[in-house]
Amino acid sequence: MHSHDETDDENVYDALATADDDGRWAFGTGFDAGTAEIDAPVPDGVDRDDLATYCLMLADDALVASQRLSGWTTKAPELEEEVALANIALDLLGQARVLLARAGHLGAAEPYRGERSDGKGGCAGPQDDEDVLAYFRDDRAFRNVTLVETDLGDFAQTVAWLLVLASWRLALLRRLTGSRDPVLAAVAGKAVKELTYHRDYAAQWVLRLGDGTALSHARMQAGLEAVWPFVEELFTAHAVERRLVDAGVAVDPTELRWEVDAVLDQVLPAATLTRPERPAVGLVGGRGGRDGVHTEALGLVLAVMQSLARAHPEATW
Repeated sequence: MHSHDETDDENVYDALATADDDGRWAFGTGFDAGTAEIDAPVPDGVDRDDLATYCLMLADDALVASQRLSGWTTKAPELEEEVALANIALDLLGQARVLLARAGHLGAAEPYRGERSDGKGGCAGPQDDEDVLAYFRDDRAFRNVTLVETDLGDFAQTVAWLLVLASWRLALLRRLTGSRDPVLAAVAGKAVKELTYHRDYAAQWVLRLGDGTALSHARMQAGLEAVWPFVEELFTAHAVERRLVDAGVAVDPTELRWEVDAVLDQVLPAATLTRPERPAVGLVGGRGGRDGVHTEALGLVLAVMQSLARAHPEATW
């Protein structure tokens, strides 16, 4: 099942064959920020560094989630689901690319440029800001929530993970369509349609597995239990977010809980599933994923995602 209408030319096969203006082949190139320019001025009264950090937060959530979902390639239960998950990963990667480019324009990429004289850190050769930020930061520089870096487990756990993630990100980006930053507003406007599909796709599978056989029900409940400890962080506001909320740029994540709960309250009973009561994974010294404090799982994700670019930092593709 494709994420858009059958007549839509942005399908997985077209996206895999897309080349940008430089002749580079890259996933996610089908995403366009619309009329907003990456170099649009920072809105009056908004701190440039805060805006760059916020773009990294939203970009890293999408980038790491996309990388996780790409792990299902050649491994999904059916070809149809493999195509669907690949499309979802491409949607998220497209969102990440625009947000990383915006963050790079605001200066976020500069600390990661330069010659690799000691063989560590930095990058050599001409690199786009989005490439620098994706491939040459270590895990401590990533600002994603912990949920997206976690192991997806089996297919049941994956759709539980996707239901929570998509419901939360949809609620967030729907509100960001009114952001004073034109790039954030443009990304959000395009992403709302995509995320609605992601949420509905996950919800359909949660219903099918939860209200299926005894085995599928047990595995669906177990998948939900595995995801649950990482939900609380989604609704925890970071200092950068609070400042940008006051400036009319960001969304207060504490205001998203009711919308996500409304989705879960509709889906879980229909799927004969029980809302878990597992304790949340707490912050470490008051700091979490938004501060660069991650689980070891992120290091494993980045090792796969960044290995080629780090081994050949001057290459183009």
